Amino acid sequence: MSSTVYCVAQFLPKEGKEQELFEVLQSLEPNTLREDGCLQYRVTRHIQSPFADGESFPIAFNEQWANMAAFEAHCQRKEIAAFFEKYCQAEDGLAADWNVCIYTDEPENFDAPKVD
Repeated sequence: MSSTVYCVAQFLPKEGKEQELFEVLQSLEPNTLREDGCLQYRVTRHIQSPFADGESFPIAFNEQWANMAAFEAHCQRKEIAAFFEKYCQAEDGLAADWNVCIYTDEPENFDAPKVD
């Protein structure tokens, strides 16, 4: 059974703050990549393509964690909590909105035996 957790964290910057927010988010990458259980952690910018014309916030983190415990430990790090306080929740922050979601690659009701 897979325990991998996939996270997509999207950010909508305030007017004129996209580059600044992108750079702040990039600064989170080096320490996060050192965390136990971090398999992937990359901030990306939305680009245009006629083959992918869906809508999203212009900045998104694509994350992959070994398990839920590793993801939850990341979310509780002081650096991550401070980012959300300063740049998302504060009145003078850089983000107008954000959306963080997690996913699994397991089918619903997956019945594979557990390995101890």
